[in-house]
Amino acid sequence: MFLLAFDKKVKSGRPTIVRICALASGSSGNSTFVATERTRLLVDAGLSYKDTCNRLLSIGEDPLRLDAIIITHEHSDHVGGLPRLAKKLNIPVYMTRLTAPLIDWLGYTPKLEPFQAGATLSIGDIEIDSFTIPHDARDPVGFCLRAQGIKFGVATDLGYVTDSIRFHLRGANLLLLESNHDIEMLKVGPYPWPVKQRVMSRVGHLSNEATCDFILRDFESGASALILGHLSEHNNHPEIARIGASQALEQRGLATRLVIAQQKQPSEVFTF
Repeated sequence: MFLLAFDKKVKSGRPTIVRICALASGSSGNSTFVATERTRLLVDAGLSYKDTCNRLLSIGEDPLRLDAIIITHEHSDHVGGLPRLAKKLNIPVYMTRLTAPLIDWLGYTPKLEPFQAGATLSIGDIEIDSFTIPHDARDPVGFCLRAQGIKFGVATDLGYVTDSIRFHLRGANLLLLESNHDIEMLKVGPYPWPVKQRVMSRVGHLSNEATCDFILRDFESGASALILGHLSEHNNHPEIARIGASQALEQRGLATRLVIAQQKQPSEVFTF
């Protein structure tokens, strides 16, 4: 059993064991903070060093206490701030063996911890299962982070939900899932047609419709909250994504809390 709250203080008086916050989510930068009492991680480092520090401080966390950074793939909105963060904080960076050579470290030699996609990592008291996702990067992965009986799934930047992804996300207490675009908005939006084709492809991004289909068919009924992330600024609107996902949850009869992750400010802090 666990308590889900949305501020730093646990109202029941129980000790906080896991804290999770989407610091930013979108095409301009992605980063998520995950912490236990012993271990503090970032999933992706798409924000600048200054923005990362400011957003951590805004939720009461000291950037200097970060223990490691884990990376999903090499696209700039996920690694744009990585070289400076890794250098300034002097902490290990975990990424797949095929992703590592694609990062420009700007002359810095990082504390690199390469792994094979599909491997399970142990960082402090957090166990991290990696799994391959379909996206147009070299070796993209999603993660499920497990600590103190809590499971947090991260699945963004994927063209569709594979059977493997469905398997890995089972049993998640909290899930950050992509809901990138509204198909009709994308079709009439400002992107060049080749870019639209790429976004809609099976190695592109998950549409609101596809996300709702996942909720209807595969979303874990025991999850306390669902965070919709990586919303397109030009081809989506938070309320469109929210309404569709809310209706899907209602059809399932689920009272799951629905949260929209934003680009310009951190999400609520989920405290278990």
